[in-house]
Amino acid sequence: MDVRIAWYRRDLRVDDAPALAGALHGEGDLDVVALFVLDPRLVHASTMSPARLSYLCDALADLDAGLRERGGRLVLREGDPAEVVPAVAREVWATQVHLADDVSPFAARRDAEVAAALEASGVAVVHHGGIMIREPGAVVTTAGTVSKVYTPFRRAWESLPLDPPEPAPADLRSPEDVRSDPLPTTASLGVAGDVPEGLITGGLTPAAERARRFLAERAAGYRDGRNQLGEGATSRLSADLHYGCISPRRLYQALDRSLPGHDTFAQELIWRDFYGHVLHTWPESATHEFNPGFRGIPWRGDGEAFRAWQQGRTGYPVVDAGMRQLVSQGWMHNRARMITASFLTKDLLVDWRLGAAHFLRHLVDGDVASNTGGWQWAAGTGTDAQPYFRIFNPVTQGEKFDPRGAYVRRFVPELAEVADRWLHHPWDLPADVAAQAGVVIGKDYPEPIVDHSQARQEALDFFTTQRRG
Repeated sequence: MDVRIAWYRRDLRVDDAPALAGALHGEGDLDVVALFVLDPRLVHASTMSPARLSYLCDALADLDAGLRERGGRLVLREGDPAEVVPAVAREVWATQVHLADDVSPFAARRDAEVAAALEASGVAVVHHGGIMIREPGAVVTTAGTVSKVYTPFRRAWESLPLDPPEPAPADLRSPEDVRSDPLPTTASLGVAGDVPEGLITGGLTPAAERARRFLAERAAGYRDGRNQLGEGATSRLSADLHYGCISPRRLYQALDRSLPGHDTFAQELIWRDFYGHVLHTWPESATHEFNPGFRGIPWRGDGEAFRAWQQGRTGYPVVDAGMRQLVSQGWMHNRARMITASFLTKDLLVDWRLGAAHFLRHLVDGDVASNTGGWQWAAGTGTDAQPYFRIFNPVTQGEKFDPRGAYVRRFVPELAEVADRWLHHPWDLPADVAAQAGVVIGKDYPEPIVDHSQARQEALDFFTTQRRG
């Protein structure tokens, strides 16, 4: 009897799950232990959000149910994976451990430690893809390197054939006497009271339904609708992709790229791969500016302006709406992410790392590669052909992408009665109009903490002076 372990991490599904499929591949009788290790270092990390932990609890319960439907089950253990995975391998006399490679620096260190411990005891470690559509090393330039710019990366990405998805196994067999800790809940993790209301339910079953509805109802209009803040035109699949409750490969292959909306969404999936490849190739970019010319510049730190941004009281309605959505929902519209990140790094000149950490503390889809890539894009320090001089105007962004004010009025109710004409620059409200709207700027809603036109020029001067090379 050959026993193998499928070590789950960010691939919490049974469909198109390469690590699970790999563990099942072979001749003769095979028992597979589907293992998830609840690592306290991640659970209690300062950048772990209650929203992600809530999603994780849902996802693990759904994964366990999916495995049980096929005759298996999920074995959960709590502890350091470098100790737990080898211990489980010894208990079941496993010959192989299969895993889907992750790309973050933490994951790389963790996996290297686990692999060393397993191989020292004679257990083979088998690596698979599955976190992204194409794994690091698969998309390279003619010189054999990873492109630092998205467009040539996309061209190389699109030139490669794509393997078909792995079907979900019909039957599983697992050792019956393997001990499992109870599946976690938000109560057992101590975050029940901090989970945002209305958070999406995690797991492969609701993820599949969200994907089905997006493809049937919104994907065709995605190109034109995705940036409109007041409309529900986005996919809302980012958390499902982060935890692997939906296969990115199967999702991509369900798209018809001859349709503009489908093609735009396909490119968003390629962007996700791009940032994963960048982080894997340049792991220092998780904490340092990708562009060396901007390393060591004197960003501003955690001060009053940063706290006003965190709390959604900058005086710029579209910025404040985004920040309040983040805290109240554990999610933020992608256009709002760009606007709020630009405001922090350009209007306030606050260190992008502070903003990235704040996002991770709240986002249900907080992904190190995508989050870091997006923040460095906004700061002008990342993989971009148009760097520091891209500065979003929060007024014109609001007027363009929330023209009827549905987004601002939802998350900044103080301004609910302000007419569209004034909504995105309420400091210009005439006194009689302000009184009619029932809002006093500076009392009910703050004055702008900076003047954007002045802040823009200051930012241009700052980056021009500070950049090297």
